[in-house]
Amino acid sequence: MAVIAKLDPKSRAAARGWSDLSIRNLFIIPTILFLIVFNIFPLIYSLGYSFTDFRASVGDSANWVGLKNYRELLSDPNIWRNFSVTAHYVIVSVAGQVFVGFGLALLLNRAFPMKGIVTTLLLLPMMMSMAVVGLFWKLLYDPSWGPINHIFGLGSFEWLSNPKMALYAVAITDIWMWSPFVMLLSLAGLSAVPSHLYEAASIDRASAWYTFSRITLPLVTPILLIAIIFRTMEAFKTFDIVFIMSGQPSTEMISIRLYKMAFQEWQTGRSSAFAYMVLIIVVAITNIYVKYLNKVKER
Repeated sequence: MAVIAKLDPKSRAAARGWSDLSIRNLFIIPTILFLIVFNIFPLIYSLGYSFTDFRASVGDSANWVGLKNYRELLSDPNIWRNFSVTAHYVIVSVAGQVFVGFGLALLLNRAFPMKGIVTTLLLLPMMMSMAVVGLFWKLLYDPSWGPINHIFGLGSFEWLSNPKMALYAVAITDIWMWSPFVMLLSLAGLSAVPSHLYEAASIDRASAWYTFSRITLPLVTPILLIAIIFRTMEAFKTFDIVFIMSGQPSTEMISIRLYKMAFQEWQTGRSSAFAYMVLIIVVAITNIYVKYLNKVKER
């Protein structure tokens, strides 16, 4: 039988005649209103604009064009190139973050001196501003006096001006910044693995690879998938680092193209349609991950 909490009859709230429902509404209603005003309303408002030829830079009224914006975007080869660049970036960046983050978590999942300090230092990159990180790595990649070329003996190699390397250079920066996020979630998953499973594997003289592939990885996979879901969504929306570090066409992701379309070309209606296309793709990919995550949990 459910237990319903009631107010203390001697409390000030009870003296004022406040019920449990009134107190609940006092906290919930402002939050709902905030979400409606700043999230839901702009979302619906921009959806209406996506079916018009509206330009924010012009005072003319919006004209209804139906699905014209969507048809033109879907038939534009440059838009598909932006999606291709974004997909390439997402795969490289997220894969690198999972590999580095999970590897660091495996190294930290043991007792050693100053473990807390080391873990804190490794978490610092994800606490920094993305603009600061972009400027910092742009200086590191500088062909004239950047330390990266000096350390690897690459001379005056152009990282951010090279069309073939610019995207990878930006992805490396993103990996450096967000691998600690994956590491933190992986550490939480590794600490939850029962120690008696490792003890049983040790008694059976199981190899390190067998223990990792049959015990560690299967039990940590749900946490890794959650990390992949979050990082995939964020990687699709990456703007700050790319905008600051590189202006190459080879790094023009959908976020950069959307920015140019909305705030440089002032195609407000078309950019709204483009934003909704991106939203649908991100939601679809996320649903695929979530379905796979549910299947993993059922095993």
